[in-house]
Amino acid sequence: MRCAFVTGSSRGIGRGIAERLQAEGWRVIFSGTRRERPADFPPEADYIPCDISRAEERQAALEEILRRCGRIDLLVNNAGVAPLERRDILEMTEESFDRVTGINLRGTLFMCQLFAREMIAERERVSDWQPRIVNIGSMSAYTSSTSRGEYCISKAGVGMVTKLFADRLAPEGIPVFEVRPGIIDTDMTKVVHGKYERMIADGLLPVRRFGKPEDVAGMVLACASGLLDYSAGQVLDADGGFSLRRL
Repeated sequence: MRCAFVTGSSRGIGRGIAERLQAEGWRVIFSGTRRERPADFPPEADYIPCDISRAEERQAALEEILRRCGRIDLLVNNAGVAPLERRDILEMTEESFDRVTGINLRGTLFMCQLFAREMIAERERVSDWQPRIVNIGSMSAYTSSTSRGEYCISKAGVGMVTKLFADRLAPEGIPVFEVRPGIIDTDMTKVVHGKYERMIADGLLPVRRFGKPEDVAGMVLACASGLLDYSAGQVLDADGGFSLRRL
């Protein structure tokens, strides 16, 4: 059975991705920063705690995945955080910047590096095997939001991480993709739910509704399917058409 590791999958977008992959027959290992397996998880769900900002936890997670599954077929880098407090960029603190970029950008970068090395080593042993990496970015990679500049910067960086690893790993036969969610109805958007609801009603999105975790999960599944493998670094926008330029 193919094995997928989805970081930050205890809730929200990550959980939606993990559950969709599981429904499609993948052996999915859920992950989060909680030390104990969440009580609301289905009994068949595997769980490995991992704070992706910490090198020792990244390494421990990989070793445990290999112990349980033998190899890793799909890495989905979903784990990410928003600023604890929205502040104008003129008031953004170094502590907040370090926290957000340390998880969203540095953590994603070094997860890619660690798992890519393992995938390359395994491909040398099994030539007809096809692993993949999917990074979860954001429309904030190209959209200014001055009250959470550290988040925008971190997601812009994830876009370049995807390009770099797609370039480096394509000759190794390891496709790398990015899915960029837009306005998704999760805990992260609760604090501005009313604002976004009004903006969507006023025509911000061609598809006039909040996105759902299932919308993002479907695009991850497409990346995992093998149907997109002739691309390298392909970005899929799960954003209700926000990325269209319209008059």
